[in-house]
Amino acid sequence: MTTVPLPTDETRWRCTLCGNLTRFDVTRSSKVVEYVHLDLAGDPTVEERQVVSETIESVRCRWCNAVDQIELVDRPGAAS
Repeated sequence: MTTVPLPTDETRWRCTLCGNLTRFDVTRSSKVVEYVHLDLAGDPTVEERQVVSETIESVRCRWCNAVDQIELVDRPGAAS
């Protein structure tokens, strides 16, 4: 299993098998710190959320079900 980098303002994901650019299932692990406010009835509301670390474990193409066949490509109009 390889780590898939996150897209940036200049790049996006593309499936190397079918060319899909728009639909992916992403499995990620996150470590977060949340400020949770409980109302008087005990119902929680997350009022603040800080992501401490995040790792994408796998990306699966929704069109062809290819697993970990995703690459980063330039977005249209992005500076080369």
